[in-house]
Amino acid sequence: MQNITSETQPPPLLSEAQKFVEAGRLPAARGAARALIAQQPELTEAWLLLALIEQRLQRHEAMLEAAREALRLQPASMAAALKLIQALLYCGKGAEARSRLWVLEQGAQSDAALLTAIADLYVEAGAHQERLRCAQRALQLAPDDPARLAGCAAAETASGLLEEAEGHLNQLLERHPQDFGSYYRRSILRRQTLERNHIEPMTRLLAKAPTDAAENVPLCYALAKECEDLGRHEESFAYLQRGAARRRRGLSYQVSGDVAAMGAISGAFDAHRLARVGAVGAADDSPIFITGLPRSGTTLVDRILGSHSQVQSLGEINDLSYALIALAQREGDADSGPPNRLELIERSAQLDFAGLGQDYLRRVAGYRRERSRVIDKTPWNFLYLGLIALALPNARIIHLKRAPMDSCFALYKTLFRSGSPYSYDLNDLARYYVAYHRLMEHWRRVMPGRFMELDYERLVQSQESATRELLSWCGLPFEPQCLEFHRNTAPAATASAAQVREPIHARSIGLWKRYAAQLAPLAAGLREGGVAIDAG
Repeated sequence: MQNITSETQPPPLLSEAQKFVEAGRLPAARGAARALIAQQPELTEAWLLLALIEQRLQRHEAMLEAAREALRLQPASMAAALKLIQALLYCGKGAEARSRLWVLEQGAQSDAALLTAIADLYVEAGAHQERLRCAQRALQLAPDDPARLAGCAAAETASGLLEEAEGHLNQLLERHPQDFGSYYRRSILRRQTLERNHIEPMTRLLAKAPTDAAENVPLCYALAKECEDLGRHEESFAYLQRGAARRRRGLSYQVSGDVAAMGAISGAFDAHRLARVGAVGAADDSPIFITGLPRSGTTLVDRILGSHSQVQSLGEINDLSYALIALAQREGDADSGPPNRLELIERSAQLDFAGLGQDYLRRVAGYRRERSRVIDKTPWNFLYLGLIALALPNARIIHLKRAPMDSCFALYKTLFRSGSPYSYDLNDLARYYVAYHRLMEHWRRVMPGRFMELDYERLVQSQESATRELLSWCGLPFEPQCLEFHRNTAPAATASAAQVREPIHARSIGLWKRYAAQLAPLAAGLREGGVAIDAG
């Protein structure tokens, strides 16, 4: 076994491969890493670098092979052990990943940083109780460490321990007031009141900060949220607009790419291709897909259905995407980079749909299953409705709709940890929504009756009848506990984690109208795209 120590210089090929990675030249990086491995097959760092490169190339099986070899060469390497677990999760081998995480956890009881890394991987494995346990132990070991306080608060938020989460965020901010991200995470834990809010100290802090610093973004969103809770709408939107504009300037995103992708999906999955629904695919009726734009009510429906005795929510998982990428990679050029989105869409329409469905089911079976039906609550699966219908013809699909302006405003005022880059600019948001709207019209036209659509407004205003309709669509008997979803103690690791802990309400319906003047560009963009808006 050969490793690089601080006294030795890294081999030239290793440095070359690392430079290629930094430059984004991944096929070249892979070539350099393989050449190095051919020269020094027992160099652990070379295998770890190859695993990273394969990960970036979305070649997860190859990533797994490289990570296994790195760990074989150096069994005590925590980097190799963590990389292997990550690869197992990408490959849908959840049971093995959880088993290895448990073993790592037992040996990490005095290492706060390692426990935090293990907690993060437990999230990807859908093991939220284990995540909470690791995060709490890490905090015991390092009670003043801001990363441990933040990690514990995040785990508590997902587990519904909202008061505990707020207490830990308060501790963090008392000791580290420049941790602006924690102000936003604290602000969304509950509805702020005149007696209990943080507006004044946050306002003072923002006034002292550099005007255009990226670090201001979460503080602006926190102020916007708390001001809205108190009915200070003009102030709220001013903070929101400032934070969103700064966030947008830090992104290289172009909405035209998403618009083109949705148009390509409509072309690839046309009526002719979707006429095959039911004739191909894996015959299994256990999956329930809940789709729709983020902030459209998908988490609410997930909690309602997940309260049923026969249904288990897996949360927002990427297994369909991973299964699709894996199958497309096998049919592509192994020595090229990952297919771009348009290439992936073209390939996806030509795949072995039964094989895709079976691989998805294998991956889902790797989660800890306690009930016969499972929910995949990944909002952006609305992009894959045709693929789901072909690969899993017996799966139930539910699409959440929300009034366009409320839907877009809910997106605009959310600071996402990642994803939804279109949500920080009103023009981008309008163009994305129009493309989404057209894609959904396409699915309705080419797959009539294949999926259920539910209006968010109907759900919150007629809860019982909408719940009965949901259950009937899924082939499930009515159970009263579905109406008390807020008592569901299962974890919820989404932006709505705090909101779904309270009973259903209709406070957000029509909320955008309080900001009609500020949102005029959004409304105009939607109307120009053919989206009807209720201006009354």
